[in-house]
Amino acid sequence: MESKSSFSRRQFMELLGVSAAGFGLVSMAGCGGGGDDAKKEGGDAPAAGGASDTITYSLTADPRAVDPAYFDDGESAVVSCNMYEGLYQYGKTDAKVSPCLAKDLPEISDDGLIYTIKLNEGIKFHDGTDFNAEAVKKSIERQLEPNRNSDMPYASFVFGEEEAGNGVEKVEAVDDYTVKITMRAASAPFVKNLAMALASPIVAPSAIEKATDGQAITEPVGTGPYKFVNWTKGASLTLVANEDYWGDAPKTKNLIFKIITEGNTRITSLINGECDIISSVDPSAVDQIVDGGFELFSEDGMTINYMAFNTETGKCTDQEVRKAVAQAINVEEMVKSIYGDYATVANSVMPLWMAPYDKDVKQTAYDPDAAKKTLADKGITSLQCITYTTARPYNQKGGSDLARMIQGYLAEVGVDVSITEYDWTTYKTKVQTDPYDICFYGWTGDNGDPDNFMNLLADTNWSMNVAHWQDDEYKALIAEGLATPDGDERDAIYLKCEEMVAEKQPWVLISHSKNLLGYSPKVKDFYYHPTGVAFFKGVSKEA
Repeated sequence: MESKSSFSRRQFMELLGVSAAGFGLVSMAGCGGGGDDAKKEGGDAPAAGGASDTITYSLTADPRAVDPAYFDDGESAVVSCNMYEGLYQYGKTDAKVSPCLAKDLPEISDDGLIYTIKLNEGIKFHDGTDFNAEAVKKSIERQLEPNRNSDMPYASFVFGEEEAGNGVEKVEAVDDYTVKITMRAASAPFVKNLAMALASPIVAPSAIEKATDGQAITEPVGTGPYKFVNWTKGASLTLVANEDYWGDAPKTKNLIFKIITEGNTRITSLINGECDIISSVDPSAVDQIVDGGFELFSEDGMTINYMAFNTETGKCTDQEVRKAVAQAINVEEMVKSIYGDYATVANSVMPLWMAPYDKDVKQTAYDPDAAKKTLADKGITSLQCITYTTARPYNQKGGSDLARMIQGYLAEVGVDVSITEYDWTTYKTKVQTDPYDICFYGWTGDNGDPDNFMNLLADTNWSMNVAHWQDDEYKALIAEGLATPDGDERDAIYLKCEEMVAEKQPWVLISHSKNLLGYSPKVKDFYYHPTGVAFFKGVSKEA
């Protein structure tokens, strides 16, 4: 879907009136998410013991891929984390790292450059082939230079870049169950990165070899508790329990992911029993879910919702223009109007609870008079905006309301904003190919580390860094943060990063959201992880 919109003063004031009122992980026992197999035919037949054999979960968009090297979206991660596993894993409710396919945490050399990792033995991939050191080597090496390609969005993020002098230099299979990873520079978050659902999970060599060279795997093969069955684009994706899983067996046989892009339709699917769990609940629908006897998952997310300026081309390459646009926007008023009590104003890139990086950071204050003068002096009378219509974990309302409210704020200071809207799947391409002055985006933290948020603005991959911002001083701080052990010194570095983002204004920070999902009371032990995924291995459903 693509649409262009204009905006009136009346519509802007109406939006200001909108409010919320108007609307299983273990170590050697296995480490994948638990799941529920999807049937190719038939309904939700009860299994022995009074349990249902199928759980259905709604996604707001199609996954981009079922190959961890080729996606950067939450939809893909939610699905794939139940099929694949990594060397390491996070806690059930936090980002504390523990072993998974690896036997122990790595042995790290004194200089922080060599990671020796012992692997668990006797594990099989879904197709019966062996998990071993060669499999780990092959899974990582395809994402290292020069093997990686531009469609691997997380490769540089997780495994580094030669030009930047960071990341992985080489991977060696020392023996069948020992891997040695040599780094170009020390990296404090590297072990955390190896537990992520993106880029890091280990893919079977057989699946890599079967895939078309340079393209994503379409027949996924991992070691996880669920196996791939089929994917009908735009409709559903089905997984089935891995009967030969090396850990504790999944509690539910079938896991179906339905693609339902429209928020009200997701609500209806929950009420009618067509879905057991729905994601990205609109704050306006909370009362409807609770009053209908369904459960609401509501927990502070590890997210940031923001507006990005195109700092490379167009009318916002000038820092003073970006500052003036930011001055025109009443962020506090906007967040309250759109999200009510289900989001907080973002005073820092990272959520407040992660660490005290925001305590001394001052974002650009609302000052429409100053904005109007600067923008007039700079000759800025119009801006081009693109946004997305689909609900996201960091913005359950989608980007349309944000775009229209900012259109209204800027109209008040003499700037006309043209808006082009796309569904999320299309938007992920358009944000890399189409011209814009401002766009809307967001982020769900992958590993609980500050680098995971702040490194976005140092990335050379524009699918990650939609502001196209490249600042040598900032990149030097990021490099310093990577090489510094966790503690006060490292925190201070990322505080400087926060201050630079506030000063240079590549983004206007908007909000930190709550993760909002609705689910049937028949579903037991469901938890939406702070990293934006859901592990289904330990989840069950009463018949």
